Amino acid sequence: MRKTIEIAGINIDDISMDQAVERIYEFIESNENHSVFTPNAEIMMDGITNKQMKAILNSADMLVADGAGVVLASKILGKSVTEKVSGFDLVKNLLIASSKRPIKFYLFGGKPGIAEKANANIICDYPGAEVVGTRNGYFTKEEEPSIIEDINNSGADVLLVCLGAPKQEFWISENKNRLKVKASLGVGGTMDVLAGNVKLAPDFFRNNGLEWLYRLYKEPWRFKRMLKLPKFILYVLGIRIGLIKK
Repeated sequence: MRKTIEIAGINIDDISMDQAVERIYEFIESNENHSVFTPNAEIMMDGITNKQMKAILNSADMLVADGAGVVLASKILGKSVTEKVSGFDLVKNLLIASSKRPIKFYLFGGKPGIAEKANANIICDYPGAEVVGTRNGYFTKEEEPSIIEDINNSGADVLLVCLGAPKQEFWISENKNRLKVKASLGVGGTMDVLAGNVKLAPDFFRNNGLEWLYRLYKEPWRFKRMLKLPKFILYVLGIRIGLIKK
């Protein structure tokens, strides 16, 4: 049975990484497409301030805590989630698992050439993982039908949608019933990491909830976006002490 923890009106799955991987396999064995989103503090704040975004997040078949900010928020509210399940780590674990329990992936997103580069690295780094199609994330509304047709004809089980938030969440929600895949994952910058264009934060930063600090150091232009992290935590604190009603 699905167990969720409500954080500021958004229902996050209380789930471990291993359980999340197993849930994806359950989706693959079904007869319909499932949406999987991986909100960090920025995306959670978007959900708080945008009713449509909140509805999309809450419509997900699996919504995992991507980031120390979401985990901290759950602790503040006294409902601590099992662990952080980042989008990249979820994809990485699926790629590893697919060597023994096959999964067909379709890579969608990134600048032209990035998905192909990610595919080449997957072939080297994850023997046994199968990528059956790629498409960059630059397209017009008129091109969408042909993109969806290509995804459907590929026979993919899992679609990795890396269009950036909130575009990827809106796109998956809008096209969920038109896609023949079994799971559509909104996983942001995962494509750039797989392609080797972006490096993950060192383990010290990732293991101590400081990944945001490393990203700010590497990409100072993200400063305004990262202000959503303290805003989110302050909002949750406001709920905790009764100053804010959900």
